[in-house]
Amino acid sequence: MVARVVIAAPGSGHGKTTIAAGLMAALRARGIDVSGHKVGPDFIDPSYHALATGRPPRNLDPFLQSEELLVPLLLHGAGELAVIEGVMGLFDGALGTEGFASTAHVARLLDAPVVLVVDASAASRSVAATVLGFATYDPRVRLAGVILNKLGSQRHEDEIRAALAPTGIPVLGALRRTDDIHAPSRHLGLVPVAERAAESQRLLPKLAAWISEGVDLEAVVRVARGASRLSGQPWSPGVSWDGPRKVVAAAAGEAFTFRYTETVELLAAHGVDVVDLDPLRDKALPEGCAGLYFGGGFPEVHVEELSANVPLREEIAAAVHSGMPVVAECAGLLYLCRELDGQPMVGVLDAVARMTKRGALGYRRAVTPQPHLLGEAGDRVTGHEFHRTEVLPRHGKTPAWEWDGKAEGFATPTLHASYLHVHWAGHPSLARRFADAVHRHG
Repeated sequence: MVARVVIAAPGSGHGKTTIAAGLMAALRARGIDVSGHKVGPDFIDPSYHALATGRPPRNLDPFLQSEELLVPLLLHGAGELAVIEGVMGLFDGALGTEGFASTAHVARLLDAPVVLVVDASAASRSVAATVLGFATYDPRVRLAGVILNKLGSQRHEDEIRAALAPTGIPVLGALRRTDDIHAPSRHLGLVPVAERAAESQRLLPKLAAWISEGVDLEAVVRVARGASRLSGQPWSPGVSWDGPRKVVAAAAGEAFTFRYTETVELLAAHGVDVVDLDPLRDKALPEGCAGLYFGGGFPEVHVEELSANVPLREEIAAAVHSGMPVVAECAGLLYLCRELDGQPMVGVLDAVARMTKRGALGYRRAVTPQPHLLGEAGDRVTGHEFHRTEVLPRHGKTPAWEWDGKAEGFATPTLHASYLHVHWAGHPSLARRFADAVHRHG
């Protein structure tokens, strides 16, 4: 039995991440084996979940993984109690799909109760109307309670509680405004934990204490444990490797913070051990390296330091030119270009990258235009794009993908570099093909 609760909000900016991470930390401090899960393709919020729970971060996304995989993935990654942080507003999903992949959609698929976090800083009795609207909009979603955030005073809280009383929706928490608990943001959201690890670690006890004081934790646990029993089996990579193992170096550290946990688990199941590589500080590839994986992150923030690490850039370039298999997603694509914002990068792609004022954000349905490292012609995947950079030219002789009638990325039999993030649990053939190439090269 997996106890579970979804932390949602009317929209972005209400405090979901702070409160979800605080709940995880507070429950863990009480001896509960709690796990953190994020609705959608977010990489940053799960870094705070991992810090709070001590467990690997997990994502749940019907678009990227399929509806059928959500329960197995939850069962695979869950602790005794799963706290599932929503995305945007409760009913906001992929545009034009009537809420597909929304927090509400995930809550329905997991049959999980929802607790609504509401920023009450600019309203009082109107909060009750907002909460009632969310409670009745879709009867398939069970709103089990509300946590009031950013309250100004006891009178403010009392007024909202009185207005909520006739709705029958319980108030599970009431949190005052505080300047002591704050996670800084920039162009793509919160700053990841890896870039402020010491500060985040110091903040964690304050966050847990703040939640413990303002939220009825016993009530939240009762809500979570009131969820129905889930049927089905936990997700598994589905293979059992008994041959020699190979090593893949995966970009990590402050500049490369985005990586799905299941990607590492899939590669491990195919006989590939993932070893972290920090392109800011490490001067050489790990011993026995037979493949490279560069996920997402913020190389544009650390571009001068990345460029200054000439020994590693040169060794990576030599490895790629020798045929070492490499997969690069978004930030990894930028790192492999000739330059980023005028600073020399690895240089194995005949392209330049630069920051722009406009961002690219959204789900994508992509197809493999020609055979390459990760697929055969006509293979289809679902992915997600989120960045504020551009690469010129947009694609090489063999593009990595095509979507919406446009080609994107660079691909060869041993290299795949693209803006698209694909959740490999939803497309396990990508892990198999990459691992096979690594074993052949090694």
